[in-house]
Amino acid sequence: MSQNAYQKYKKTSIHSASREKLLLMMYEGAMKFVKKAIMACEEKDIAARGENIGRAYDVIMELNNTLNHEIGGEVAKNLEQLYIFMLEQLTKANINGDPQPLKDTLKILNTLYDGWVQAIEKLKTQNDKL
Repeated sequence: MSQNAYQKYKKTSIHSASREKLLLMMYEGAMKFVKKAIMACEEKDIAARGENIGRAYDVIMELNNTLNHEIGGEVAKNLEQLYIFMLEQLTKANINGDPQPLKDTLKILNTLYDGWVQAIEKLKTQNDKL
């Protein structure tokens, strides 16, 4: 598949994705960028570290910006606190080149991702029964 065809496929899959799928795709992207940033830290590649931390930062910031506090209530408030903590960890890692804050962020992202996958599956199961 050519790069251009792949880009079109990717764009189409994003436009046709459900809100749940988009949420999971954002988490997957953030996790991918954090993993790349960890590798860059370990390889002392400052440019790659900065680029991937920046991309992860943008994704997590977007996750934070899409929180609906009116509907989400306490859950949205807790997620916001986690997102802010992760953004602080990304900044810390970018400044000092230490991969540990990135590893901590990756653990949180993985936990949240797994939770969302389970919640979405539960929701699908409930809707299938209706």
